Amino acid sequence: MLWQLSYAELYFTETLWPDFDKEALLKAVKSYERRERRFGGRLL
Repeated sequence: MLWQLSYAELYFTETLWPDFDKEALLKAVKSYERRERRFGGRLL
């Protein structure tokens, strides 16, 4: 359902699944760590 995606964090990569290795996973995790999550709130 669309409302279940309201706070979802999506990550898209050019790496195909058979080539998705530890380094690609760490790159995705580091990308997530850099995000500023506001949960729908505004920046003050």
